[in-house]
Amino acid sequence: MTDESQREEILVNVTPREVRAALLENGFLQEVYIERAARRGLISNIYKGKVSRVLPGMQAAFIDIGLERTGFLHASDISNGHSPDAADATTPDIRELIREGSEVVVQVVKDPLGTKGARLSTFITLPSRFLVLLPAGSGVGVSARIEDEGERERLRTMLEDMLQGLDEPGGVIIRTAAEGAPAEALRADLNFLLKIWSAVQLKCSKGKVKTLIHEDLPLPIRIMRDMVTSDVEQILVDSDEDFASMKAFAASFLPELEPKLVHYKKRRPIFDLHGVEDEIKKSLDRSIPLKSGGYAIFDQTEAMTTVDVNTGGYVGHRNLEETIYRTNLEAAVAIARQLRLRNLGGIIIIDFIDMEVEEHRNRVMEVLEKSLARDHARHHLTPVSPLGLVEMTRKRTRESLQRILCKDCSYCNSRGFIMSAETVCFEVFREVIRQHRQFTFDELLVLAHQDVIDLLLDEESNGLLELEQQIGKPIRLQPESLYLLDQFDVVLI
Repeated sequence: MTDESQREEILVNVTPREVRAALLENGFLQEVYIERAARRGLISNIYKGKVSRVLPGMQAAFIDIGLERTGFLHASDISNGHSPDAADATTPDIRELIREGSEVVVQVVKDPLGTKGARLSTFITLPSRFLVLLPAGSGVGVSARIEDEGERERLRTMLEDMLQGLDEPGGVIIRTAAEGAPAEALRADLNFLLKIWSAVQLKCSKGKVKTLIHEDLPLPIRIMRDMVTSDVEQILVDSDEDFASMKAFAASFLPELEPKLVHYKKRRPIFDLHGVEDEIKKSLDRSIPLKSGGYAIFDQTEAMTTVDVNTGGYVGHRNLEETIYRTNLEAAVAIARQLRLRNLGGIIIIDFIDMEVEEHRNRVMEVLEKSLARDHARHHLTPVSPLGLVEMTRKRTRESLQRILCKDCSYCNSRGFIMSAETVCFEVFREVIRQHRQFTFDELLVLAHQDVIDLLLDEESNGLLELEQQIGKPIRLQPESLYLLDQFDVVLI
């Protein structure tokens, strides 16, 4: 299927203290974004930090930005008058750039992952719909995904003219969404970003150290800003409040998106459309079945992710080589989709079934590359190694879906994983809403593990109260000692 025939749809699901967004292409789930009130992502947040330690041997420093763990700042991410991507840039000794105890304005470029603190940079970037402002940069860059040379030149010329009249213009990157955009829209975007940067500078001069200076937009607004392309036909939102805020934001900044916003009011939960809820659960499985009878196994570790392809019960073709080839072709498409859906990043090793015919190996690589072409995360594929392995990297900026939804399993001494109590709480919220839409009752009884009940009575008590007000019925909680952590029942009374 060609890119031109792709039809995209975005679903936004809002429950108390959690927002989820799903990107579908031709009815198939491709990406999931989850934002919880207690653990909002930090990417693009700007902090006024304090240097706690400088490590010359690592050419890095640890910055206290007021979070549980100090952030990590490498010398190459410190602005000293050059662009971070400049080919001729040389990185000075970090002791010449920063000192212990000094104040520094930094931006989060990677969320804390596992035991690691946030990755920081002093190269501040401020994104909008069409542009990214680089206050410490210079010149105009154009997204590589805009391939038409005439359009690239048109956009570059327009932005260069706009920047000439500014006192401190900085640099600008033109995003893919800007293709075909008129000058008025680009100028409005640039003025918007310059106002934000002025506000950030003012807060930096007056704000206290180790505090948040600028926070990125909430998930529903970021989805409109960053992910909506011309292929997106509609954005379905199941929350009155969030639909209104998205509508207002679109009217002010993205008027072309207003007609695509749809308020979803049906009784059926929005993530039941196209089986999104089921697909999310399947993405947590270690093994992914292929239609032919083969399967791919995903193993995620701290160092890397490995994917192993097997034929399984697939014996449908006349010889072994043809069977292996067909299985690998199917696996290439499935793996590309799962990398996006699971949000797997870092080093990824794919062990396709060995193929003797070079033409087959080349074709499998072509299918894999084509399937990854629409991935929003930057990735790099290397040729097949001497051991027959495909090595690739995929930019990792946020936690994988498994790390967000699950935790190490205490029942098997961390050899596997189980749904966290927090995730089960949100499953309970969704089940309550589902029951409320389908049945009549006087009150609800939630039976669950003691840890889930404790969380509902403590950290998620506000969410529970909001849910009671939303359905207009009382919700009683009862711990069950025989239930596992991820087991619960919602009983109508």
